[in-house]
Amino acid sequence: MAERVLLAGCGDLGLRVAERLLAAGDEVWALRRRPPPDAPRGLHWLGADLTAPHTLSGLPAGITRVAYLPAPQARDQATYRALFVDGLRHLLEALDASALRQVLLVSSSAVYGEHDGDWVDEATSPAPLGFNGALLLEAERWLAAQAVPSTVLRLAGLYGPGRLQLIERLRAGTVRVPREVPHWANRIHVDDAAAAIVHLLRLPEPAPLYLGVDDTPLPLDELCDFLAQWIDAPPPREGPPPPGVGSKRLGNARLRASGWAPQWPDARDGYAALLDT
Repeated sequence: MAERVLLAGCGDLGLRVAERLLAAGDEVWALRRRPPPDAPRGLHWLGADLTAPHTLSGLPAGITRVAYLPAPQARDQATYRALFVDGLRHLLEALDASALRQVLLVSSSAVYGEHDGDWVDEATSPAPLGFNGALLLEAERWLAAQAVPSTVLRLAGLYGPGRLQLIERLRAGTVRVPREVPHWANRIHVDDAAAAIVHLLRLPEPAPLYLGVDDTPLPLDELCDFLAQWIDAPPPREGPPPPGVGSKRLGNARLRASGWAPQWPDARDGYAALLDT
């Protein structure tokens, strides 16, 4: 059955979601301050600001599904609170709740914190290390307390077209990795993340929480050494683990059991395909 879907915040990930929803026959609106020049055909644009409630008046009636996936313009506490905590509340207050059947919040594995390389899944208690994880967790909990059915998708680190910062840093020689004690890295290709979002929006009875990650956690030094060799750069020197990102291995068993499967189950293959184009 066709849905009337609102993508709240529609950057690169949102556009990939929009393409899939439109291909499935859904009617799709995208809310952001300025529409991009390369929007998919058939996508309805709403010029609005999630942090400014007065701009959210006049949203289309009958929206049945919402994917909340804004991209912060700055990495600071005030921006995150305004966008993820206050913005989510502003949006739900502005929508017609009688038609709304699901709100999907795209969150982050940053809510988990440090786990010393242990396996982590949806049953693991969150303990965020930074303000970003703490505020996303606050948004998750607020949404779970609302009357509307909701789903949270905690994504691992995204990579894909236009998301090759790690490659650029390896070429520049600025990457440092711990080698004596592994620091586990978790990734998901942006197209697999978009497919997971669409999958959960169309799932008849989704669980309240999923982890979005590929099948293959990797020690950060192993991933970086592989990529450095692929681009003919020196392997990164030893150094401390990334600050504010705990070492853990994320499991995707729940998302896989729901019927989703990644096109790129191992980030080494996903990166190699990007670098080979």
